[in-house]
Amino acid sequence: MVQIGPLKLTGPAALVAALAILGLIPWLIVLSRPRPSMLLAGAIWVGFTIYWSATAVKAPPSQRAESAASRQRHQMLLDVALLLLFVPIPGLRLPLLRGAMVPAIGLGVEVAGALLYLWAKRDLGRNWSGEISVKQGHTLVRTGPYAKVRHPMYTALVGMAVGTAIVCNQLHAVFGVITMAYAYVRKVALEERWMGEEFGAAYDDYRRASWALIPFVY
Repeated sequence: MVQIGPLKLTGPAALVAALAILGLIPWLIVLSRPRPSMLLAGAIWVGFTIYWSATAVKAPPSQRAESAASRQRHQMLLDVALLLLFVPIPGLRLPLLRGAMVPAIGLGVEVAGALLYLWAKRDLGRNWSGEISVKQGHTLVRTGPYAKVRHPMYTALVGMAVGTAIVCNQLHAVFGVITMAYAYVRKVALEERWMGEEFGAAYDDYRRASWALIPFVY
């Protein structure tokens, strides 16, 4: 199902709408004549999305999962964030940083975010899912990046957005980062509640010894 405001589409209509939305993003990007560094930043996101989609299919079954409405809301926020990161918006094209190394720094931050995601996913193992869920036999992982941050995958994705915004170096991309961060702060709140219900006092201890998303900030 695809939902656009109050309009809900299912079946072939939903497929056509989804393909139209997916086709609109690259078309808008091409029209903006992006720099090579932005094309590379986009290629990293495309590669990451392909990897994520392939591994999400193999995720083990869940005993409790996020509702379809919640997933759709999260996906809508991510779509808006990516549009703001990549598509120039009139009135919001103010350059923010100066220097020839700015694109390289941004790409480095983006790649670092992707690597953090892979590291966190490896440590999470069979507990991983593309949606908020509690797996059968779910375990509380506190190794690797989870030792200090409870949701390092979300940290990684926000980091990738920050890197892309640095490469873009325009004001509209900052709003993309803000939207991406909001999407994952919202997701953290729901996941924290579920993990607290699942692990009880053990998760309370974990909360006291770690940060939710960004060390020393949140």
